[in-house]
Formats: sequence, C-alpha cells, structure tokens
Amino acid sequence: MSFFQHPQALVESKAIGDRTRVWAFAHVLPGAVIGKECNICDHVFIENDVYVGDRVTIKCGVQLWDGLRLEDDVFVGPNVTFSNDKYVRSRQRPEAFATTLVKHGASIGANATILPGLVIGAYAMVGAGAVVTRNVPDYAKVVGNPARITGYVDRAGQPLERDAEVVSGSGPGVPAVSTFGKTPLGIGASYLSSWPVQRDLRGSLIAVETAQALPFEIKRFFFVFGVPGVHVRGAHSHRECHQFLICVTGSVSVLLDDGEKQSSVTLSHPQHGVYVPPMIWSVQYKHSPDAKLLVLASHSYDAADYIRDYDEFLAAVRKASAGA
Repeated sequence: MSFFQHPQALVESKAIGDRTRVWAFAHVLPGAVIGKECNICDHVFIENDVYVGDRVTIKCGVQLWDGLRLEDDVFVGPNVTFSNDKYVRSRQRPEAFATTLVKHGASIGANATILPGLVIGAYAMVGAGAVVTRNVPDYAKVVGNPARITGYVDRAGQPLERDAEVVSGSGPGVPAVSTFGKTPLGIGASYLSSWPVQRDLRGSLIAVETAQALPFEIKRFFFVFGVPGVHVRGAHSHRECHQFLICVTGSVSVLLDDGEKQSSVTLSHPQHGVYVPPMIWSVQYKHSPDAKLLVLASHSYDAADYIRDYDEFLAAVRKASAGA
C-alpha cells in the first residue's frame, strides 16, 4: 500500500492517494475516492459517492455522506455534521442525494452543521457550532445559528478588516485631515479617500470637488439602506463601470478582491469613501441597522456589465492577465 492504514481501520476503497493516513476505527466504503497526503482520523465514516481531494484533514467523529465533495486543502473539525437529504424519511431514498461542495482551502470548525446542497467557498471559515443554511462566499467567516457573515479572511485565515479611520490616520482624537488624500488599498487601483471636515458651532460640513475626488464622471448614483446585518450586498464586479462608495450614516464593511489579494475596510463616517475600479470584486457586509450607503457610478445601469459569479470573475481576470 502507498498509504498508511491503522490495523483497526476498515478501508474497502482502492482509490486512496499516496501518503494518506487512515486511523483507527475509520471506515471507508468501496466507492469513495480519497486524494494524496490526507489525514483521516479515528471514527470517521466515508460513504461511496464521496470525493476527497489532496491534503485534506478530517478530524474525529465526522461522517461524509453520499454527494459530498471536498476539494484540496480542506479542514473538517471534530464532529462536524454534513447532511445530504432535505426531506429525509426512514427507508425512503431520494432519486439522487444533494451534492455539497467544500471548495479548496476552506475550514469548518468543530460541531458545525452543514445543510444539504450547499457550497462552502474557497478559504472560507465556518465557526465552531455554526449551522450553515446558505452558501458561504469565498473567504467569508461565518458563525452562529443560522450562520451569518461576520467578516472576511485571507488565505492564511487572518482577518482582513481595517477601519477607514485607522487606515487614513484620522480616527477619534486625531485632528481632521486638512487636505484631500488618497490611501491605496493594495487591490488594483482601488483607494480610500479622506477629505477635510469643517466644524463650528453650527455643525460639520464636508465639501468635495468631484473632479478632485473621482477618476470618473458621475452618470448614476443610488442608495443602499435597510439591509439586515446578516445579509451582504454587492458580491460582483463590473467590466467597465467605476464606483465610489460613501457610508453617509452608520457603518458598513467593504471587501475588495482582485483575484489574487483581498482587502477590507470599514466605512463609518462620511469623511471617507472607497474607489472601486472595474474588474475588482466587491462585497458590502456588516451593515449597521442605520447604515445608508451612497454609491456613485460612472455608467448607466447595464446588466451585461456585471460579473456575478466569482469563478467567472477569476476566469476573466486570468484571461485579461494572459492578454496583457
């Protein structure tokens, strides 16, 4: 054998990759496919119609049922529960079990429950004990019952969020900036804008010349508000349209992704705005109850300008890079 099998493990499958380890009291049925350098811990059960990629770790007490697909470098914590039938009844099998996909690099914490037919995105992190009832976006961190997005992480699992006031150096107790400024966010040509606030006894005023603040002419604007905190907005890129985001009241976090790197900034004051150029994936999340987001756009609405599928976005980025 090119893999390790503990004497007390029952491995009926012949499709086990090199240097995979299967530990005591694990049971792998004949149809299962398991990749290279995996670690299958004690008391794991793997059914027939299951695919496990390379370098996957499955901790103790996990059952992988028919229809489950784990891509490379996935981590499944102790006692995670997967399901594959939405309308289960004893001794009544559906024509086909739901397919659940856990994409490469994702991690699922101990005792989490994953409902059938979902997609857990690449490098996503599912918190311990979470009950996942909806698809989890790539790089998202979700917790709770039902699971909700609380942030985004990088490929190493580190939080991406930074507050705009920290990024710009204009936080509480810091004198307001005296001139218009731009801070690159490291994601394509995106940047964080900061502009002066004029304060006196009558209140505060922010005045901005659009030619100075924006690299495009405004053709359209819209407001986003009343978003429940558990939901996200955006989750798309534009092929040609430029956007500029300002949180007029409350707070909202903005994720930017160029297909290789990600960055996230929290807008909580109209003193700051984020420029989102074309071909940058953007997600808005963690809306406060009073959040009102103003979006300035360079183009009129055109459904064909949107890329709403992340895999399609990555393919478009790769194509553009190859053409360059």
